Amino acid sequence: MNETNNEETKTERAPPPSYVVRFGIMRVLSVMTSKVRQPLTRGTAVIVRSNRGLEHGTILIEANDHARDLMEEESTGGQILRVCSEEDENELNHINAQRDEKFQACKKHIAELKLEMQLIEIEQLFGGERIIVYYLSEERVDFRQLVKNLASEFQTRIEMRQIGVRDESKLLADYGDCGKPVCCNTHLSKMPPVSMKMAKLQKATLDPTKISGRCGRLKCCLRYEFDTYEEIQKSLPPVGSQVVTRDGKGKVLAQELLAEQILMETEDHRRITVPANQILSVVGKSAKSEK
Repeated sequence: MNETNNEETKTERAPPPSYVVRFGIMRVLSVMTSKVRQPLTRGTAVIVRSNRGLEHGTILIEANDHARDLMEEESTGGQILRVCSEEDENELNHINAQRDEKFQACKKHIAELKLEMQLIEIEQLFGGERIIVYYLSEERVDFRQLVKNLASEFQTRIEMRQIGVRDESKLLADYGDCGKPVCCNTHLSKMPPVSMKMAKLQKATLDPTKISGRCGRLKCCLRYEFDTYEEIQKSLPPVGSQVVTRDGKGKVLAQELLAEQILMETEDHRRITVPANQILSVVGKSAKSEK
């Protein structure tokens, strides 16, 4: 009897399980504790309470130590209240059905007030606590009257959020040039900075129309393999250096990063490719490569 009571006490004292949950139209990730007793699996639709209010979310994984290390501090907090019921799904469908009507109403108010802003999307929280208006604008907009008008019409709190062109793609884009759904609307929670240096190192075409994504900025995927390219580049002798290989001594003309080879000009003016594992030593570097 005592053993049974002890086991029940330990179960009651055990901390509630935590999961990584994706929620909101901007696909926000957060580690949340669960009030649901049964284990939750990937893809389970749930109702959560975030710092914004009551929302619909999706379970991704259980929040283990590795997942917590990858999450940022502001990405923690909130609670999983319950698994979505049939009533919850009906309410969600009702909210989505009204989205276009509310979008058009918001667009009408913007036109009447002659505001210099482009309406991108609106998001109504599941609990009805607020409606979030996402917009683009090159200049600061005085939207105080717009907020009053929308709050009066929709009878809820209105939050205005200015976004950039990358966020616009995250909300509206569908497929990229690769034929797959755009990364910002699938697995990316934050868009990493991408530079032209990354395209040059990977020897991608520098044609802006071919290395730009739906947002008009450099494609996020240029960053995915950049660290690997950079690591391989550092492991190979720099261009202009003198190396000794099994085929003799020569000067490095170019690096073939993916193949982990160098293009070398030998002392008898032959050009050959040499794998990195056949480079015996680097005997000298040009002033340019040292710089």
